[in-house]
Amino acid sequence: MKIYTKTGDTGKTSLLGGKRVSKADLRIDAYGTVDELNSFIGLLRDQEINQKREVLLKEVQDRLFTIGATLATEPGKKNIKRPDIHEEDLELLEKEIDLMESKLPQLRHFILPGGHPVVSYCHIARTVCRRTERCVIDLMEFEEVDEIIVKYLNRLSDYLFVLGRLIGQELGVEEVTWKPRI
Repeated sequence: MKIYTKTGDTGKTSLLGGKRVSKADLRIDAYGTVDELNSFIGLLRDQEINQKREVLLKEVQDRLFTIGATLATEPGKKNIKRPDIHEEDLELLEKEIDLMESKLPQLRHFILPGGHPVVSYCHIARTVCRRTERCVIDLMEFEEVDEIIVKYLNRLSDYLFVLGRLIGQELGVEEVTWKPRI
């Protein structure tokens, strides 16, 4: 099977279900941004410091593929088999956030992203996650999208923020707080 099909050469692509839409369609933008986020999660998973988190990060990537498949499905096509996101997926992220936060000092100020490349990767993934969430919400204004997708992305961005803090602590990187000029 060849990777190129030439079916997208005119700026159109197919949704699961067969409907052809513009590659600039909100739905395509939403699941394309999910794919971008998934790539950044892969970059995080590949970092040596995250070997102990590899299983969880791989599970996050799996959930993102699930979200991508959901968003890539033609609205109204209920007979297409695909996995779903469940409340347990949210609970897993919440449990991990709580566990990580129990190891961190209480956050009293905004912090500036950075301090180490891996910490920066977390913040980049977090901001791409927030953009993904905005894309999905934008799509929701025109088409039905399961609300659990937005909840999952919201929770994932929180997870990535706290993960960045924890990795910074593990690496001995001092958090730089934002001190606004007054």
